[in-house]
Amino acid sequence: MKKLLVVIDYQKDFVNGALGFEKATTLEDGIYNKVNEYIKDGNKVLFTYDTHEENYLESREGKNLPIVHCIKGTEGHNLYGRLKEFKENKNTIHINKYGFGISPQDMSKISKELGEDIDLIEIVGVVTNICVISNFVMFQSQYRNAEIVVDASLCASFDENLHLKTLEVIEGLQGVVINK
Repeated sequence: MKKLLVVIDYQKDFVNGALGFEKATTLEDGIYNKVNEYIKDGNKVLFTYDTHEENYLESREGKNLPIVHCIKGTEGHNLYGRLKEFKENKNTIHINKYGFGISPQDMSKISKELGEDIDLIEIVGVVTNICVISNFVMFQSQYRNAEIVVDASLCASFDENLHLKTLEVIEGLQGVVINK
């Protein structure tokens, strides 16, 4: 079975930086262990990075969320904590995304690199009701026959009610939610 782990935006600014929140800090060990497990088993791990430029506040997102975060080249853009150890691992892929979800062009590149024959895609990370669900939809669109699993215990939102509602929406979109 060919598997892919997708770690969404587990970056310093979302854990203990500009947009950091308490629940995000509790995910590090679980995500770290899951990444190690996937790599040990010879599977790929894809890390997404919420990525903005210096003109962030002029963007549509910046006007709706006027908190400067994840500026490319800053410490806040980096993976959080021990996950930085995986930056140079040959079984990892690192994608800067300039919106909530991976762009269609980058999804196409990913599927060319990994192939279309992925059986299972597991998603973890932050923020459940924004970037996790956006990327769930992108992977569901690209990999129509893969089972897509979201590990609720390794996802978080700054709003627990939105986190839970989003998990229900993912199930409604035929995703599998585990560890709720």
